[in-house]
Amino acid sequence: MSEVPSDGVQNPYEPPAFGDAAATPRYRLGFLWLVCLVAAMGGLLFGYDWVVIGGAKPFYEPTFAIAGDTFREAFWRGFAMSAALVGCVFGALLSGALTDTFGRKRLLILAGLLFTASAVWTALAPEFVSFNLARFLGGLGIGLASNLSPMYIAEIAPANMRGRFVSINQLTIVIGILAAQLTNLLIAQDVPEDATSELIRQSWNGVYGWRWMFAAETIPAAAFFLLMFFVPESPRWLVKNGQAERARRTLARVGGAGYAERETREIAATISAEETAHVRFADLIEPRLLKILVLGVFLAVFQQWCGINVIFNYAQEVFQAAGYQVGDLMFSIVITGAVNLVFTFVAIFTVDKLGRRPLMLFGAGGLAGVYAVLGAGYYFQFTGAVMLILVVTAIACYAMSLAPITWVVISEIFPNRIRGAAMSVAVLSLWLGCTALTFSFPLLNQKLGAHGTFWLYGAICILGFGVILWKLPETKGKSLEDIERELVD
Repeated sequence: MSEVPSDGVQNPYEPPAFGDAAATPRYRLGFLWLVCLVAAMGGLLFGYDWVVIGGAKPFYEPTFAIAGDTFREAFWRGFAMSAALVGCVFGALLSGALTDTFGRKRLLILAGLLFTASAVWTALAPEFVSFNLARFLGGLGIGLASNLSPMYIAEIAPANMRGRFVSINQLTIVIGILAAQLTNLLIAQDVPEDATSELIRQSWNGVYGWRWMFAAETIPAAAFFLLMFFVPESPRWLVKNGQAERARRTLARVGGAGYAERETREIAATISAEETAHVRFADLIEPRLLKILVLGVFLAVFQQWCGINVIFNYAQEVFQAAGYQVGDLMFSIVITGAVNLVFTFVAIFTVDKLGRRPLMLFGAGGLAGVYAVLGAGYYFQFTGAVMLILVVTAIACYAMSLAPITWVVISEIFPNRIRGAAMSVAVLSLWLGCTALTFSFPLLNQKLGAHGTFWLYGAICILGFGVILWKLPETKGKSLEDIERELVD
């Protein structure tokens, strides 16, 4: 395995070095990349499972007789799209309740098993109830992986390179989204532009194609499940549960014996004071802390209710309203995924240069402007490339701002002693917001039309812009303690 020296920056909170621990660690990047990439597969499966349904939607809806224009059918369409997200909520709750008892590794193995079972069950589902139960099972896996994959990476990566390794998880989510879109494109066969729901139901896509879109997840899901058996448990969890020697051996594989000794002693010295040791939810209602929690919850929900995710989950409605036929949908959806991937890199390379607050303001303000024009385009019945360009512009704006930066901000603004409890509340709120958004879109689209729905999301973006402008401080370059003093005092 390759070894490289660290950047030599001393952690001011490290205890005095002695013996071999005084040496600058030589990190084993091969081992680090291996375990972090395996853990980040949870993010990839999260992205795939979350978005694959958007491409399958035009084909499973006729199969289950929910493709019509009645209120009942709109309700069940929203229900089908939301089943996995309800599972996300319960998965996030399950993660918070069990991770300190059973560790990160075991629950990530469970997530891999849930992803695998869901992929197979969804593909074979004979009727609508089974389909939704299978999607709910996959949602449990998403809820677990969305919490545990970045947590595991953060707890095993060295402090001076933690940011770049944790960012792998965000990147794999976007890769998973694009993989789902490409898979849908490659599997789906051409459909005549004037195809009715009955013709689609009887076509290869309606009988088999959409099932293979879900079944394709089985291979990476099973690989994630098996590979997680070969990565070590989180060193932080091991020390906390009285297994310091196992933690020391894992850390030695990361940075050598001296690094392992120093890190193990530091973890042992601070673990009793960590917020993860004693999660005290009652502290969250203290007036000085409650205002920070409310800000974090607002930002988490706003990341969903800014409206972009309906483009991924309801691509059929969005692009058909823009004049695209079923046969053109898949390629247009892949374009949105590619743009999402490219502009995520923009966020990774600019967040520590431009700052969090300017990027969040750019995202909220930019989306409000794009939605104003996009809504006008739908209202005046513009079609074709101009509408695709507007949709892609909105996704680019979101990918380089609100999508990744919200996660950065809510991991920074909470004080040390409540961070674990506050983060769990914020993430749970995010999934509840995502579920409400996904469930409500068919109803809003039916009542307000595409133009009115996007104008509504634009109004929400204006509200978000105001809250960010007036309430969110800049956290770039500040220690967590400085941020805490600024927000609490």
